[in-house]
Amino acid sequence: MHSSQRNELRQAFFTAWQKHLNKQPIEPFEAQIIEVILQHPEYHEYLNNPEKYRDKDFPEINPFLHLSLHLALREQISTNRPHGINQIYQTLCHQFADTLLVEHKMMTCLEEILWDGQQSGIMPAEQVYLQKLSQIIALNSNNSVIKD
Repeated sequence: MHSSQRNELRQAFFTAWQKHLNKQPIEPFEAQIIEVILQHPEYHEYLNNPEKYRDKDFPEINPFLHLSLHLALREQISTNRPHGINQIYQTLCHQFADTLLVEHKMMTCLEEILWDGQQSGIMPAEQVYLQKLSQIIALNSNNSVIKD
């Protein structure tokens, strides 16, 4: 990601968070950002200090990437793109009964697909992504079977 794009994205997080803290009117997309931020109190320190973290490189877990992946996944689910992802999400929510946990499991697949695409220079195939997501369902089904 280019530096200017990274800065714009991070600024959107900082702005939405500051509006929330100051009880200012927010735009619909900012409401989505705030919802994800509220579910991740471990990242509030970063959002409370834009001067310190606006340009910081994160060699391990990048909080801005993590929050962005939540937003991307939620967009996929709400639009059902790729086709079938909403049903996979609903099935996983039924299996796990914790939507944030489900999103984190699904984001692992999304990260893997994006990484593979970035390394190969080839757009990730939706079917491969959906297969990886379906494997989460299968693995959980196998682990939840009670054996005599």
